[in-house]
Amino acid sequence: MCCLLRPFQLLYLLLFLLNFQPNLSSSSSSSSITQLCSPEEAAALIQFKTSFSIDESSSWWCDYYSKISYPKTNSWKEGLDCCSWDGITCDNVNGQVIGLDLSCSWLYGSIASNSSLFHLRHLQKLNLAFNYFNLSKMSSKFGQFASLEYLNLSEAYFRGQVPSQVSHLSKLVSLDLSGNYIQTLDKHTLKGLIENLTKVRQLVLDDINMSSISSNALMNLSSSLRILSLVGCGLIGKIPENIFHFSQLRFLGLSYNYFSGQIPSSLTNLRHLEFLYISNNQLEGSIPNEVTAFPNLISLDLSFNLLNGTLPSWLYTVSTLKHIALENNKLSGDIKEFQYNSLEEISLGNNKLKGPIPSSISHLVNLTFVDLSNLIGIVEVDMFSKLQNLQVLDLSYNSLSLSSNGVSANYTLPNLQGLYLSSCNVSEFPQFLRGSESLKRLDLSNNRISGKIPKWMWDVGKDSLWNLNLSHNSLTDFEQIPWKEIEYLDLSSNFIHGDLPIPPSTTMVFLISNNSLSGEIPSLLCNANNLEYLDLSHNNLSGIIPQCFGNLSRGLFVLNLQMNKFHGPIPSVFTKGCPLYYLNLNGNQLEGPLPQAIVNCRRLEVLDLGNNKINDTFPYWLESLTQLRVLVLYSNQLHGSIHGPWSSHSFSEIQNFDLSSNYFTGPLPVKYIKNFKVMINLTVDESEMSYMGTGGRAPGDFYGYSTRIAIKGQEMELEKIFSGFTSIDLSNNEFQGEIPKVIGKLDSLRELNLSHNNLSSCIPTTMGNLTALESLDLSSNKLVGKIPEQLTSLGSLEVLNLSQNQLVGPIPKGKQFNTFGNDSYAGNLGLCGFPLSKSCDNTEAPIFPEEADSEFGFEWKAALMGYGSGLVFGISAAYIMFTLGKPRWLVRMVEEVGYKLKRYLKGRKNL
Repeated sequence: MCCLLRPFQLLYLLLFLLNFQPNLSSSSSSSSITQLCSPEEAAALIQFKTSFSIDESSSWWCDYYSKISYPKTNSWKEGLDCCSWDGITCDNVNGQVIGLDLSCSWLYGSIASNSSLFHLRHLQKLNLAFNYFNLSKMSSKFGQFASLEYLNLSEAYFRGQVPSQVSHLSKLVSLDLSGNYIQTLDKHTLKGLIENLTKVRQLVLDDINMSSISSNALMNLSSSLRILSLVGCGLIGKIPENIFHFSQLRFLGLSYNYFSGQIPSSLTNLRHLEFLYISNNQLEGSIPNEVTAFPNLISLDLSFNLLNGTLPSWLYTVSTLKHIALENNKLSGDIKEFQYNSLEEISLGNNKLKGPIPSSISHLVNLTFVDLSNLIGIVEVDMFSKLQNLQVLDLSYNSLSLSSNGVSANYTLPNLQGLYLSSCNVSEFPQFLRGSESLKRLDLSNNRISGKIPKWMWDVGKDSLWNLNLSHNSLTDFEQIPWKEIEYLDLSSNFIHGDLPIPPSTTMVFLISNNSLSGEIPSLLCNANNLEYLDLSHNNLSGIIPQCFGNLSRGLFVLNLQMNKFHGPIPSVFTKGCPLYYLNLNGNQLEGPLPQAIVNCRRLEVLDLGNNKINDTFPYWLESLTQLRVLVLYSNQLHGSIHGPWSSHSFSEIQNFDLSSNYFTGPLPVKYIKNFKVMINLTVDESEMSYMGTGGRAPGDFYGYSTRIAIKGQEMELEKIFSGFTSIDLSNNEFQGEIPKVIGKLDSLRELNLSHNNLSSCIPTTMGNLTALESLDLSSNKLVGKIPEQLTSLGSLEVLNLSQNQLVGPIPKGKQFNTFGNDSYAGNLGLCGFPLSKSCDNTEAPIFPEEADSEFGFEWKAALMGYGSGLVFGISAAYIMFTLGKPRWLVRMVEEVGYKLKRYLKGRKNL
């Protein structure tokens, strides 16, 4: 949950309120000027102006910060005194230009080293923030302004290394280089800044990449700092202790770094601190609890850390405090009564705090933002009825008490913009939403709301609602979508039936999977040409995929149509530049060849076309999709042999490769297997459990990829694909020859299934290198020789199936092999040793089915007597007898014999 006022917005507000800009002995354009500016400086300014074009979008950040933006250089006219131009400040005595403020001036272009800007040698203040300097490098000549006291180049789109010459500006009082996201600062330059800028009071380097610098490099920062902001700099290590001794510090921003360890108790030394932001780090331990700490604190954000213990006592008594953000930690205990009413934001969600919510919150009439999600206890919603300024209320994952549920509420929250009541056991739409005309975001997912959406809800946020999540309820009807500005709409996992509702053209995300929709996709859907995420999976939709989807393919990041009843060919609608990351058409009745136009989707990471009727050879042209991570083509009518790749980069990013249940012939695709480089030394932090999804690439990171594959022998749908999961499934084909030794290099492979083919080699000893392997299925082939002892080193192996082959000799002992039962080896009549009853010192000839002991003899006779006549009856009789308590391996053996006999007789019939 984001704060209403972001830390950097508060920082700019503080800079403005404190008027930290240096006092220039100068006049503005409205003052009486005794000297005109020099012709040389006027000419330099005009030349500087002409080096840029004017583009309003270059200053779009200004709207976000509520700053006025306009093209200031439009007032610059030759023949006029430059001291009267917008953004220019001149010295009263000699007319020298000492101030240049072109922030938010719509400038688009680059600042070269020979720019006339650097002719203005008397500058004391330079502000070029919020323009677009075309990702040009910051010139070293910025270090030549010897008199400069104020330098602001924030949000100006510079790139590359911050020039070390900036540290030569020894008179600087304020330096702001923030928001230049692809700029870096090395240790040498930082050391120069720290050593030379002894007068600096404000140092703002947010979003500058400092990941190569140890946090210890900050030890010698000037103790005279009033503002220090290093947000999102990639700093690693502990927060330097000396920072907490800067007694005059008023703003400290260290959020979005990798600081670890505990918050030192010396934090309470910062008696003048007004703004403290150390969110999104890895801080542990408790928050310092000194009663008299932070008497001037206005805003506190320690969210998204690992902090524990109780809420500090001073939190309830600091009368200046307006913003509290401590969500997503491990804080526990009760929330006590607040003893002041200045609070505007309180965010304590996703901790281990216990209810009830203190009654004092109901009297904090200035509150605009409340996040009390994931409390332990019952929450009385009506206690917020007096908070008429409330804009955002998040009570998700709580047990709610809605006294107004089912009856007309006697209050409304007229300024409410965001309401989050996910997983709250709510059974109806909250009545207090009536009349909420400014509502923008509503999340009622994972509740018990059933039936139709009441008509009064159609007027709630009718012209303002842009984010609506009603997923995982029991809604049955959704006849129309009345909200004109809706951008995000999630109706998935309900019981909605009938035709597919059509979202308005503004919609970017439309998720309506796992419902009971039927009929064809209306062509009107293609008018929603702003769609980026479209998920219609798990419904009963039928017909063909409309050709007009070509209109959508220009903007879609995600298209999920799996588990419906679509038929016909896959339309060739994927246009050049197609931005798709994820395409899933699994579980339909699509037929014909694969359209080669799919290669236009160069960003594709997941392609799942399994369980259809696609009739084609192997689509070798998919090799050109260099980002492809998951390829699922199982259970189609693909055929022919698979030849080698075009280059060593073909399929090099593949993690899940499934061609099972087709009609492929020839040898296994050895050259492709050699290219599966991501399956070698794949390192993933399993404790974080990251999943494949749109992440930071597409505009949202909320959509996780899903796919249907076999895991440990069981077909299932993975609703989320773990980033470290790797698998190869080539089973149920007609591959011949040997298992390639190179497969042993894939030491990060977790699932390997080569079963039900015609492979006839020995099991390669190199497979003992597959140390991450959890499931290995080589059953129903013609593999010969011994089981390699090296396989006992597979310490992660949970499932092993080597049945129905021609393996001989002793079964290896030790580690995981001591846990596998008879089923793993059934049908290999030459094997011996544990867990089989056949001892390896038995020198008798192999026992064949017709020579088995009397316990099983009848069943085999029953199976085989069908060979001459009445095959089906014979096999059926044997199968029925088998299912009555016989071992699974024996059942599977009978099934295998029956399968082979059927194929034999079918072959004879065709002669």
